[in-house]
Amino acid sequence: MSLSVVHHVHPLQLSAAQLTLRGLLRPLRPGPGRLVASREPAGPAAAGPDQDPQQQVRLLHRQGARFLEQQNKLLETKWALLQEQKSAKSSRLPDIFEAQIASLRGQLEELQVDGGRLEAELRSMQDVVEDFKNKYEDEINRRTAAENEFVVPKKDVDAAYVSKVELEAKVVALMTELQSQIADTSVVLSMDNSRSLDLDGVIAEVKAQYEEMVKCSRAEAETKFEILQVQTGKHGDDLRNTRNEIAEMNRAIQRLQAEIDAIKNQRTKLEAAIAEAEERGELALKDARAKQEELEAALQRTKQDMAWQLREYQELMSVKLALDLEIATYHKLLEGEESRLAGDGVGAVNISVVNSTGGSGNGSGGAIGLSFGGTMGSNALSFSSSVGPGPLKAYSIWTTSTSRKSARS
Repeated sequence: MSLSVVHHVHPLQLSAAQLTLRGLLRPLRPGPGRLVASREPAGPAAAGPDQDPQQQVRLLHRQGARFLEQQNKLLETKWALLQEQKSAKSSRLPDIFEAQIASLRGQLEELQVDGGRLEAELRSMQDVVEDFKNKYEDEINRRTAAENEFVVPKKDVDAAYVSKVELEAKVVALMTELQSQIADTSVVLSMDNSRSLDLDGVIAEVKAQYEEMVKCSRAEAETKFEILQVQTGKHGDDLRNTRNEIAEMNRAIQRLQAEIDAIKNQRTKLEAAIAEAEERGELALKDARAKQEELEAALQRTKQDMAWQLREYQELMSVKLALDLEIATYHKLLEGEESRLAGDGVGAVNISVVNSTGGSGNGSGGAIGLSFGGTMGSNALSFSSSVGPGPLKAYSIWTTSTSRKSARS
């Protein structure tokens, strides 16, 4: 008995069949951002050719469904993580910058309120200083008036003193003249005792009158002078107090002006900080949007890679299913031929396999058709398979045999 098998299969299908028989899947081509398919055991589908082809197809479909569910869960997890990162970044950044800007604006409003209060205090202090200036000018005017009033009594005192000096000089001159006259008339008196003239009493009386007048004028002038000195001292004390108060007000004005300048500088710094924070917030938002676009592009690439891997996986599953069916068919044919040969004896058996491809399937499901036919000296088997979006494949097998009768003794 001779057995010859003619098998026309593409080399890629042969390598995939070898990997399928070993229970492994061919690893997918890795690319940028693509997922790499892990090796999975063929499971019960490659246990042996004794199982039902429909059972094998169901097992293969289950494996494919599990793989797709795993990939779908993985992509959903990645998508959820990307969405969380995107939403967390895009939601946190505006809140942070808005809180910082609100805080800076609150500080700016407080500084504006403090500045208004200090400006009001400055205006009130300026009013007080103006009032004290007016009081100071009034005191200066009163002092000038008092000094002018003091000049008049002083002139009177000076005139009285001059008149006193003149009167004293006149008295001295009169005394001298009287003494000379007395000296000249002493002889006459001695000669004429009938005349009685008391010149000493007259002179003493006149002198007493003039001294009394001088004393009164001096006392009056000294009294006025003391009054003016008291008033001058009082006005001087008031003037010194006013000057001290004006100096204190000037110092307070300078201190308030320094505080206002510091607050204005702080306000300028806060406005610059607010502008800088707004600029940083805009830049951060632009960066976040750019990262979001990059993540969306990466997600789109991942979806495309997943679709490509799913398509490649379906093609591989189609090849595997076709090869498994082909092996099972060979096994059944061989068993049938062996059983038939064991009963009838045959000469030569020729088995030919024709692989034809036609049409294309666009669905994600699969269909398998088998048909057996045989005559006395020949058998024929044909089947077709279509799994996934791959092409529809049809297989036909013919076996011929020549019977020889054996001699019986």
